[in-house]
Order: sequence, then C-alpha cells, then structure tokens
Amino acid sequence: MPSYSIYLHIPFCIHRCAYCDFNTYSGLEEVVPYYVNALCREIQFCRASAGEKLPVHTIFMGGGTPSLVPAAELERIFQALKTAFDLEAVAEITLEANPGTLTADYLIRLRAIGVNRLSLGMQSAHPDDLRVLERQHSLEDVLQAVSWARKAGFSNINLDLIFGIPYQTLVRWGHTLSMSMALLPEHISLYALTLEHDTPMGKWVQGGLLPEPDPDLAADMYELASERLESSGYTQYEISNWARSNDQGNLLSCQHNLQYWHNLPYLGFGAGAHGYAGGIRTANVLSPQAYIDRCMDGNPLPFPRTPATVEVNSINREAEIKETMMVGLRLTQEGVSSVGFEERFGVSLKSLYGSEIDRLAGFGLLEWAGEGNETLRLTKRGRLLGNQVFLSFI
Repeated sequence: MPSYSIYLHIPFCIHRCAYCDFNTYSGLEEVVPYYVNALCREIQFCRASAGEKLPVHTIFMGGGTPSLVPAAELERIFQALKTAFDLEAVAEITLEANPGTLTADYLIRLRAIGVNRLSLGMQSAHPDDLRVLERQHSLEDVLQAVSWARKAGFSNINLDLIFGIPYQTLVRWGHTLSMSMALLPEHISLYALTLEHDTPMGKWVQGGLLPEPDPDLAADMYELASERLESSGYTQYEISNWARSNDQGNLLSCQHNLQYWHNLPYLGFGAGAHGYAGGIRTANVLSPQAYIDRCMDGNPLPFPRTPATVEVNSINREAEIKETMMVGLRLTQEGVSSVGFEERFGVSLKSLYGSEIDRLAGFGLLEWAGEGNETLRLTKRGRLLGNQVFLSFI
C-alpha cells in the first residue's frame, strides 16, 4: 500500500493580501473553533470510509494563515489525525506561518505537538515590496520568528520569497536573497508574482495604478537567484525550490511536495482542499461555513469522498500518464525516470513520447541525464520555459 500525504487547509487570515487568489477569508476568527470541530469530523469520516488506518508520511497545514489557529486547537486536530491514520514515526509535519503572527511560546508548543518543519512567508526583505504586496509583517518579524523557531528546536525551516513585484529592482531582489540566505534556512521557495484578474493587485495593474510586472526582469531575477543559491550550497531540486543537506548528507527537500510531483496519493481536508486517492481527484466546498455545515450534518461517503466533497473526477490511465509527466518534469534533478515510468505504466517513455522528446531536446529544453541516460529532465534553459514544455505532454 502506498504511503499517503495529508493536506489541511486553514482559510483564515488577519488580512487578505492584494495578490492572493487562494481560498482565504479575513475577519472570521470567531469561526475557528467550529472549523476545527468540522476538520476533526471530516478526518473521522475519511477513516470510516477507508476502512483501515492508512499509512501517512507527511502532513502539511497551509492556508490562509495556519498560525492563527491556537495551539490547543492544533492539538485537537493532530490528535484526530493520530487516531485516524498510521502516522510514521519520522513523518514530515509542516505548518505555514505568517512571521508577524508567531510568538516564542507558540513555537515551543508547535514542536511539542509534533510539528517539525516551519514554512515562513517572508516574501521580501524590503518594506516597499511588502507594502505593495500588503503583507502584514516586517523583516524584523522574520528575523525574530527564525530566532524563536531555532530556540524552540526547529531544524527544518523554509522561507517563501516572491520576485517580479511591481517596482522591485534586481538590486533589491539581490538584497532579499542575501538576507534570506543569511538566516541559513534549510529550504527556500521562490515564486514569480502571478497577477489574477479578480485580485486587488490585478485590478490595480489593469487600471494603471501599478506597473505590469516585467517578464524579462523576472527571468533575470530567477537566474540571479539560481546562481546565488547554488554558490551558497543550495541544490535546486524543483523549478521553484532549493534545499540544503543536513549533517548526514540528506537533502532537506519538502517531502510533502514531492508526493505531488511524483503524482502519488494525498488526502485534502478543509474548505477548498483537494485530494487524489484511489484514482479519484476530489475538491471540497469553498465556503468555511458551508464546510462546517456539511461536515457536522453529513454522513460517510465512499472513499475518498467526504460530506465536504463537491467535485469528483476519475483519473484514467491516459490522464495519469499526462499528469505524471507534467509534475515529474518539474523536478530539475530527478526528472522522470524512463525505468520508473515503464514499471508504473507498462509502456516505455520513448515509445509514447519519442517525437515530442526529440523535438524539445532539439530546442535545448529537455535532456537525458543520470546513470545510463535514463532520466528525462529540463535543461537550465528549459526551467525558464517549463510551462511550454509541459504543454507538449498534456
């Protein structure tokens, strides 16, 4: 039986940032205890429909701002998870946090609960960037949060950074890189700012109140980051992610996200959460109140559905192959193994996609690498044009 990953969505924020297009809501703090009740109930529904305690090796609590949930409520959630699932002793358990919401005592309690990986939304070291993004923290908050986290016993910290922000210069981006690396995080994730039309920032750009992000400048920022991180001992293992190795020489890549990139099963709990298990992709209702009502009033459904499920899509073999190629090629070192692909699908990678691979290799976007040249992966140039490559396999 494959080991599962679990994603828990916490949709609450103090303030919804101008660029955010996630399923998040501000001003609903009073709903948190009821939401936690519903979350525990959905976990119980899943356990009942699965018929057994499924093995789990990663848990990721994202949002929103999961660090807004009081430690006592988090304890309830993790107790429900431990009751419902067979959690590995060395499971990776991540919590996303806004640096401005943390305290030293809260971080100590997180470690006691079992959270062993912290992901901080640093985004930028410059106050002007943070203002444009409408982030509710400062660089000082990030420095303090990392210091408290280290004292609490966290030895696996990720920093999220955003580039391509309106008015952000290459020099300013370089300063953010320097400040983030000076904190010696084990993991750094970099994301190009994406403008969604229904967000405040998208509307500001459409209305001429902000300049449109420059894709050429963003590409320069990405290349600068790649060079700086590599020279500082970080390994790029995915298009947007870099990690350092621990004292045992093991790369501290995000095991939870690797589950997605390997196209392996995961369960999603919470409002708007997505899951993929038993050849079925599911999506939950978006509204927190509707989620609470469904979970508290519902009944068990066939696995992996729960009363919160509003979308169900069966994934056939052809779709699974396409998805495996698309997400697997995001892994810059590992890529897609031709041996692993044939073992999984019973057909060779070259026989299925030989012409597309040859064409993209001819453009310098894909290459065969690894022992025996059995790994198909993006070239450095291909990492900048990844979306164009992925379209060839959809």
